[in-house]
Amino acid sequence: MTYKKVPVTVARGDGIGPEIMDATMRIIEAAGAQLAPEYVNVGQKVYEGGNSIGIEDAAWESLTRTGLFLKAPITTPQGGGYKSVNVTLRKAFGLYSNVRPVQTYQPFVQSKHQNIDMVIVRENEEDLYAGMEYRQTHDTCHSIKYISRPGSEMIIRYAFEYARANGRKKVSCLIKDNIMKISDGLFHNVFKLVAKEFPEIQAESYIVDIGMALVADKPERFDVIVTQNLYGDIVSDIASQIAGSVGLAGSFNIGEKCAMFEAVHGSAPDIAGKGIANPSGLLNAAILMLHHIGQNDVAVKVQNAWLRTLEDGVHTGDIAADKSKAVGTAAFADAVIARLGQEPQKLRAAKPGDFKPMSMPDFGKVTVSKRTKRLAGVDIFVNSKQAAEAIGPQFENAAATGLKLKVVANRGMKVYPNPEGHVRTSDLFVGRYVGENGNLSDAQVNVTLANLSQQGLEWVRIEKLYTFDNERAFSLFQGE
Repeated sequence: MTYKKVPVTVARGDGIGPEIMDATMRIIEAAGAQLAPEYVNVGQKVYEGGNSIGIEDAAWESLTRTGLFLKAPITTPQGGGYKSVNVTLRKAFGLYSNVRPVQTYQPFVQSKHQNIDMVIVRENEEDLYAGMEYRQTHDTCHSIKYISRPGSEMIIRYAFEYARANGRKKVSCLIKDNIMKISDGLFHNVFKLVAKEFPEIQAESYIVDIGMALVADKPERFDVIVTQNLYGDIVSDIASQIAGSVGLAGSFNIGEKCAMFEAVHGSAPDIAGKGIANPSGLLNAAILMLHHIGQNDVAVKVQNAWLRTLEDGVHTGDIAADKSKAVGTAAFADAVIARLGQEPQKLRAAKPGDFKPMSMPDFGKVTVSKRTKRLAGVDIFVNSKQAAEAIGPQFENAAATGLKLKVVANRGMKVYPNPEGHVRTSDLFVGRYVGENGNLSDAQVNVTLANLSQQGLEWVRIEKLYTFDNERAFSLFQGE
């Protein structure tokens, strides 16, 4: 079949990125992929050149125009430095869904499990990955876990639509709403509402810790998993590794106007430049991209050649049973190219009809929001090294007329009045105030803040406490 060349933005990335991208492009071009690649620079070198977000202007322009991105791994510094380029790209282009297929290739790639065939659908823009973090005292910092109803519905509905289009039978939701009752509770409630619209698909939920344990122990019981950003990142690595290697897994990020394809693994700087990296993860991402743009027969040709290569025992070091026979990145690519046009003999051969195109789901169909919103209280956070019994009266004395102090907490535990046990405290206390008549105003809050300052206490932030139709929309402290 003859295709028109499709413009695609390509980034060679950091660490092992250039090596595995070169191998991947050689393979898909040899298979007949009709692409017009536009190479751009993103990542560590761009940042070190003075660009604060690590994405050059030409990359923004190209990606805005092509709406198609094949990206090698990008280095994200730990504990400092620039923000994740991956997260920036996903949010800037509305790539709300990260889809990561996982399967086993036994007996040719060793695995402790058989018959793994699951798809992880990960929310891509919210949760702790929103990157909103603060340190306001010497000893204490906090991260904001951002979960919205629209964001939850988008990813959950995508998971069910994906399952329906691809003949999947079950969608499993991983949450932690026994602890995070409001944020994860919202996600779980939306899941249950959306599931009702797909009666032919089994819907189940797991607390995330036991859910991940079951993925590691009994992965064959899972079909499609949908979860939040952080949980999805972790569980997809677990699933990929137990299936054989994280180095085999590709993924795609989907939005309404753009799609990005990448390996699940990172940039592996420790082996960069050694020519030993496995290009399979990025190659599998490129196969998904070829399906996405309608070049299905090329995608199938590449996938079958790759499967045949695995069957023939041509393996890179990360998956080779006999390390002495492992091949390097370029040699592995050569082996796949040599097998183009062949099919695997024991593993299931790919067919053009395997890929089921799906339309983007409609959003805004469900709501868990309440209609009547009322300010019920305020939490005021204060930086202090005092003992709880000393700072408690100061919080009380600062209350504006019409307000009363309900409780003082530290690290989520009540410490005043009448604390339970012996609570170890940090330097961040929170005083919870409520209105004496059930109501309070911003003016009363401002007076209370001024009173705290006059007593020499440094308040560092506030959180307003609301009810919706008289239902509490804030958590209680332990002991409250």
